[in-house]
This record gives sequence, C-alpha cells and structure tokens, in this order.
Amino acid sequence: MVSLRHGGDVLFLMLGAVMVFAMHAGFAFLEVGSVRQKSQVNAFVKILTDWSVSTVVYFLIGYPIAYGVNFLAPAGSLLGDNNGYELVRFFFLLCFAACIPAIISGGIAERAKFWPQVVAGGIFAGIFYPFFESLIWGQNSSGLQGWLESTFGAGFHDFAGSVVVHSMGGWLALPAVIILGPRLGRWVRGQSKAIPISNIPFLALGSWILAVGWFGFNVMSAQNLEGISGLVAVNSLMAMVGGVLFALIAGKNDPGFVHNGALAGLIAICAGSDLVHPIAAFFIGGIGALIFVYGFELEQERLKIDDVLGVWPLHGLIGSWGGISAGIFGQTMFLGMGGVSFMSQLIGTLLAIVFALVVGFVVYGVIAKTVGFRLEDEEEFRGPDLSIHNIHAYPEESVK
Repeated sequence: MVSLRHGGDVLFLMLGAVMVFAMHAGFAFLEVGSVRQKSQVNAFVKILTDWSVSTVVYFLIGYPIAYGVNFLAPAGSLLGDNNGYELVRFFFLLCFAACIPAIISGGIAERAKFWPQVVAGGIFAGIFYPFFESLIWGQNSSGLQGWLESTFGAGFHDFAGSVVVHSMGGWLALPAVIILGPRLGRWVRGQSKAIPISNIPFLALGSWILAVGWFGFNVMSAQNLEGISGLVAVNSLMAMVGGVLFALIAGKNDPGFVHNGALAGLIAICAGSDLVHPIAAFFIGGIGALIFVYGFELEQERLKIDDVLGVWPLHGLIGSWGGISAGIFGQTMFLGMGGVSFMSQLIGTLLAIVFALVVGFVVYGVIAKTVGFRLEDEEEFRGPDLSIHNIHAYPEESVK
C-alpha cells in the first residue's frame, strides 16, 4: 500500500506538471496573437528557449536554493524509495519558475534583444525567484512565516502562486518595460497610436490553453493525492467565469479583454483557492478582471507604458490582489475556511512587490548599460522575426 501511495503521488504530480507545462503553449499563442506578424516567430522561439534555460538553471541552482535538494547524485539515490517523487516535484515547480520569463516576454515583446532577455530570464528562474520561493514555500520559510504567524496569528498563505509566481512575474516585467521604452510609432507627438494585434484566434487559443492547464496549476498544487480538493477546482472555475463576465461588460465586448478576463480570474484565485467560498471566488475573479480592464487602460493611455500584453496589470496587480483577497474572503465571516490573516497577506504581498522591483531594475539596468537591451531602430522596424531569426512567420507569403 505504501508503494501504491508513492506511485499515485508521483503520477498525480506528473500529470499536474504536464498540464502546467502545456500552459506555456498558451503563453506562446497569447503573445503571438497579440503582436504584429513580424514578431510572431520571435514570440514562439522566446517561450521555448526560456523554458529550456529555466529547466537547466532551476535543476542545478534554483531548486536547491528553494528546497535544499541537490540532484547531483547517483540516479538510484534520486529515485529513492518513493518512486522519484522529488524529481517530479522539481518538474512541477519548474513549470512555475519558468512562468517568470514567460510573463516578462509578453511585456517586452517586439523590441527587446533576444540573448539579453534569455540571460535575464535564466537569472530570475535560477536565483532570484527560487530565493523568494524559499521564503514562502521552501527551506527558508520558517523565518518569515514564523514571524508572521507569531505576530498576526497566521503565516502568508499562497496556495498556488498568485503572489509568488504571478505578482512576482508582473512586477519584474515592469522595470523591463520602462527601461526598454515604447515601440516605434506607439506615441506620435505625444498622441497615442494603438498598434493593432495580428490574430484574435491565436490570442483566444492561448487563453483557452492557459485556462485548461490552470486546473493543473491550482488543483495539483496540493502535490499529493491526499491533499486534492474539489473546492480548489470549483473555485478556479468560478473565478474564471467571473473574470470573463466582468471583463465582457467592463470591456464592452472586446475579445482581448474577454479572453484576458478569464486569465485575470484564474490569477486572482490562485492564492486563496483552497480557502474561499465559490461565490467569493466568482467575485474575486470578477474584481481581478476589472483591475485588468481599467489597469490596462491606465497603464497605456495615462502612464504611457507600452506593456504589449499588459502583463503588469494582468499578473502584477491582479496577482497582488489575489494575495490580499485571500486574507479577506478566506475569513469565516465570508464563509471561508479561516486560518488566514489579512495583515500577513498584505505584508507578504508588499514584500514581493518591493523585492521584484528592486531586482528587476538592477538586472535590467545592468543589461541596458552593458550589452544593451533594445534592438536598433532599423532592426525593430524590420521586426524581430527577420532581425533575429531571419525568417517570416509565413515564409511562403513573403516570396509572393
């Protein structure tokens, strides 16, 4: 029975890892649909390259930093007596770490150099993200979490990464977008000139892939069969549809807002998906969608930040909302499970924001001052597909 339980946990977590790995195809298609045709190849290559680099650095450096487990040992000892559970746990949590460069990719699309961003993504996935992960989920969690629990009655609760993954990725992206500056032609003589996206079906496909994979992201965050929760599954569903419906109304039927509204709801519910009531989840997701719709408009038109996919409002702001909302709607007075502190949620969320901003400005500032971060004007005008990869997204059409 023990062997069967170990095998079941390995299979459970491996299926979760595959579902979250599939979400990276969603990141790719979401970006491909949201950029111009001359940037589509670059989007696909970036996501796959970032995934591959993240795998290597998280295996060798990041996972040991986060959880104190070193994989540089004989294969027999890695398999151990639990069917290699730690290996598939690495695979599953790698999928979270690799979300960081995938999130950033959407914000800096169409004008960033290729290799500097790959290196930056590797630094985040291999060093800085795992360090913060260790404070919340990993080997160094006793310090921060112990202090929060002794001071406010509960530690920082982030079941599936609203803050640890999404807020971190969105706030890391903001310095990159600011340092890069807007795409050529985005503002002309101070006037906003919206740059049209290339493919609504691809954008929608990306959203759908992400939404389906998200049930692995959230439900499988239990990390074993005994911890699986139907509440997490239904809360994820309710938050997603809340995000869609709120975005449909606030965004005036705009398909970009609607499909990103689904993601807004799912990002918002990650932290408290195991705590809140399904009705609360619906409104957590709906408020998340409102944050995206109005946050994207604020970012683009008032702040004049050319964040192509709106990753700062979508992941940064909504991820932060997700962390804070768990401290509100997780309370028993809102029919939640309890055992959560609003102050702990607020402090943990603010800590992630400050950490991400400092690290983001340092890493991207150094890159910009040394090897350079932005394509030359002529390269940007031609598009990264030709300038970096020497091929169009539709080669046959380009020779007609």
